[in-house]
Amino acid sequence: MSNLKLGPIHFRRIDTTRNMRRFYVLSIQPTLFGGVSLIRNWGRIGTTGQTMVQTFDASAEAGEAFVRLERAKRRRGYASADEKV
Repeated sequence: MSNLKLGPIHFRRIDTTRNMRRFYVLSIQPTLFGGVSLIRNWGRIGTTGQTMVQTFDASAEAGEAFVRLERAKRRRGYASADEKV
């Protein structure tokens, strides 16, 4: 996993006209058995939300999934939490 430099990304999607306040967090963590986990957490802002963990054998596979999910969320209207909407 040393060649993988993807840090956690915090997304938000806020649309007051539709009463929508959502968050989405993507992060990559090493496993105890030499694999890599892609951790997704999502839900309504102010709640703990839901969590999904996908485990991969290679960090390259996890990185590809990370980038694919990041692109999909940006297409759906999510922006980084540190960006001004």
